[in-house]
Amino acid sequence: MTPGITVEAFDPRDASAVAEVRRATVPYLVCTAESVAWEAESAPAEGRTRWLVARDADGRIVGCADTGLLISSTEPGQGCLHIAVRPEARGRGVGRALVAEAERCLTEAGAERAWTWAADDGRSPGFAERLGYARGRRACFLGLDLARAELPPLPERLQPGVELRTAADFAGDRRPLYEADLECTADEPGDVRHGFVPYDDWLRLNWERPDIDHTLGSVVLVDGEVASYTVAQTDGAERYWSGMTGTLRAHRGRGLARLAKLDSLRRSREAGRTRAFTGNDSSNAPMLALNRALGYEQAGAEWRYSKPL
Repeated sequence: MTPGITVEAFDPRDASAVAEVRRATVPYLVCTAESVAWEAESAPAEGRTRWLVARDADGRIVGCADTGLLISSTEPGQGCLHIAVRPEARGRGVGRALVAEAERCLTEAGAERAWTWAADDGRSPGFAERLGYARGRRACFLGLDLARAELPPLPERLQPGVELRTAADFAGDRRPLYEADLECTADEPGDVRHGFVPYDDWLRLNWERPDIDHTLGSVVLVDGEVASYTVAQTDGAERYWSGMTGTLRAHRGRGLARLAKLDSLRRSREAGRTRAFTGNDSSNAPMLALNRALGYEQAGAEWRYSKPL
């Protein structure tokens, strides 16, 4: 154990401090004490998820980690670990202590490979590589000053057969959104390929999250069927994050994702959100172009890393 640093299991009373650490480390994401507590409590049992905190000699939480199996991966034995350390506590062995315990948890859970992210900040990639992790794909964070952005107007008339709805309109039957999300998530570019997710797990992780605002998520229907959608995560105050935007294969190339995102952004601004963020794989040229056309600008980047266990 690193002198002066202890790593222990997360307690629900730690949720506020963990949220503060996460926000300090990745300021683009939506993260609240409520969402942290919910994530720790609601992870599917088969994922063998473990949450950890690192305390300094004064008992202050200076880092955190969550780790578990990637149960949606098409390849078995894949695990993930996410580490966050307060900027002022870096260089004291906090991250190394968290990684060691997280890897031990993953090995115990049966993982054969660990996946993580490292900020493209000139420091974190070197840390990951010294611990034996190999670099994969790059992802971008994009930000938008939603309060001042000159968002384009919505079309006065939609294409024939096209309707705009909110995700909340599907509260009585969420399966159309579930089926659309399965198809779109499977097509997302990335190092880890995602496959089937049981409906009950999807409901818990994608519908019941406390930071998803279904009244601000937009859904585009074509002839009464879901064709495109965007998920809105918010902190209930100023921040908005595009949790996922997808268009079914049969409807791509028609501008429906732009319609969904624009509708969600405009309604979110009306609801008082002032800062919008999103993330894209660096190879996802269509979504990067769409977001930049809406006014998003580069805010940060990170690298995917992995290591055999």
